[in-house]
Amino acid sequence: MAGIKMQSYSTGDETAEEPPISETEESTASGAVDAREELLNECESIWSQMEECQSKITLKRAEPLTESDAEISLLMMRMKALTVEFSQWQIRSPELISTNPEVLLTLGKEELWKVKEDLEKVLLTAQLRNKKIKEDFHREEQWHDEQKKILNALKETEKKMEEDIESHCQRRAFHKLKDEFFKVKAYKEELLNALGAFLEEHFPLPDKDVTAKKKKIKNSEEPVTQLIALHEILENLINTLFTTPHEPYITVDDSLWPPYVELLLRCGVALRHPEDPNRIRLEAFHQ
Repeated sequence: MAGIKMQSYSTGDETAEEPPISETEESTASGAVDAREELLNECESIWSQMEECQSKITLKRAEPLTESDAEISLLMMRMKALTVEFSQWQIRSPELISTNPEVLLTLGKEELWKVKEDLEKVLLTAQLRNKKIKEDFHREEQWHDEQKKILNALKETEKKMEEDIESHCQRRAFHKLKDEFFKVKAYKEELLNALGAFLEEHFPLPDKDVTAKKKKIKNSEEPVTQLIALHEILENLINTLFTTPHEPYITVDDSLWPPYVELLLRCGVALRHPEDPNRIRLEAFHQ
């Protein structure tokens, strides 16, 4: 096998085209050819020794075995031989095939050329892989930019939708409150009208002539004050309570008929001021 390998090297050198060489180079080349032939002869002798060892091992076999036993035995022998060879290769140090410097130089050149070719192949493979990686990276970068643009567009759409929904909810809530406000306002007017009608029917103002005569009897110089109805008194108390809750009192003057004032105080609808009895306020029923 070694002889075949070295023969292929010599064939490769013979087919290679080389420029014209001088006499010194021819002598060097002839020396290299002689060194190669010497190396081939050494390899052939080693190969013949190996064949002799193999024939001796075959002759030393025991009694004939069956085909399956022979295969097993052969495999076991090969395993043992490989194990021994492996252990020897681990123990022994590498030996030079030849001490001829020309042979070593030729072998070194061939090995260097092999290494150079292998490295060139590795470099080419690495360059192709780097090119492919760059193309993949460029595609991934483009895809990332596209996804980023899509994400930004979706975020803007989401923001607009949220604003639209929020404004729609606000408008809807505003219209709902507005409707409720008008309903409450209408209901309030209805209650006030009903209360006014009830009070006018059951709590009318006193006769104007009678009140005027009483005022003239008391003091003929004072002008007659126009009395207000009971529902107007209640409206004043309610409006004062809600417009100025910090000062909900009204002053009791001649426009308020005293029997109605006493009625409101006696029924707990109105309260007097703790320090000024001429001021009254509505009871805070809503608190």
